[in-house]
Amino acid sequence: MEEWYKAIEEASSVESLESIRVSVFGKKGILAAEFAKMKTAANEEKAKIAKDLNIHKGKMTSLLAERKMTLQTLELRARMEAEKIDVSLFSSRSEKGAVHPVMDTMDKIVDYFASMNFSVQTGPMIEDDFHNFEALNLPKYHPARDMQDTFYFKDEMLLRTHTSPVQIRTMLHTKPPIRMIAPGSVFRRDYDITHTPMFHQVEGLLVDKEGEVSFANLKYILEDFLKYMFGDIEVRFRPSFFPFTEPSAEVDISCVFCKGEGCRVCSKTGWLEVLGCGIVDPNVFKAVGYKDVSGYAFGLGVERFAMLIHQIGDLRSLFEGDVRLLEQFR
Repeated sequence: MEEWYKAIEEASSVESLESIRVSVFGKKGILAAEFAKMKTAANEEKAKIAKDLNIHKGKMTSLLAERKMTLQTLELRARMEAEKIDVSLFSSRSEKGAVHPVMDTMDKIVDYFASMNFSVQTGPMIEDDFHNFEALNLPKYHPARDMQDTFYFKDEMLLRTHTSPVQIRTMLHTKPPIRMIAPGSVFRRDYDITHTPMFHQVEGLLVDKEGEVSFANLKYILEDFLKYMFGDIEVRFRPSFFPFTEPSAEVDISCVFCKGEGCRVCSKTGWLEVLGCGIVDPNVFKAVGYKDVSGYAFGLGVERFAMLIHQIGDLRSLFEGDVRLLEQFR
């Protein structure tokens, strides 16, 4: 047995140690062979043989475990030594990163409205029906409630389809006047070159005493904002419909690609739609318990702005992590 003790102590790797363990404890190993000899031993010697073998078995089991732990520690140290790096060394390949174009556009939007004294509000991404639909004057039959548009959970909760619920939550807990924007992620069942299941919006709300807010106020700030974002462009307002505003309008800018002359991107019209807006519907104020107030609201898609600013043709490319695209914004 002494040769096996020595073999265990001199094992140089976990693999060689495992080979020794099999040779000693395996079905055809040394211990099995020694125990088998008891069949031919005299009865008075069997007890002593069994006792001696069990003592050796216990010692070798303990010795194997200790040697294995020692070898594993040595191997780990050797691997760490081989893989270590000197973080104090200067590398000429050091490259600085960049803000993602969507987040860069979001920051620019937020900076503008913050400079106009709008507060920045946030809210939960998982919403209930009241905050996401009912309070925003979206009746049960409205198409936006269709399962093809909204991600619903089994408990009737849902992933918010816009950041307008943040406006409702703010009004429920704050007395007017209110001057706020709500940037954040929203979710809808869409996926094509201009839509993704998750995207970002910035929605704005201003509420004050009745008669203090007009469409002219809204028109002024949005025109100034769009020229801040896109430079020397023309802006126009077209009548539209949104359940939570009345009157409502969609806002277009002269095409940033063809400068309003007409191209494939603007479908030869010379105009690009960029956001929606309007005077807050009285039913929305009724849902939050507001009386004798007026206000305006607007909403825009951040990815849409990023695509126009950076002239990106496919919205999905903003989320694919292609370094060839992203490194252009360093």
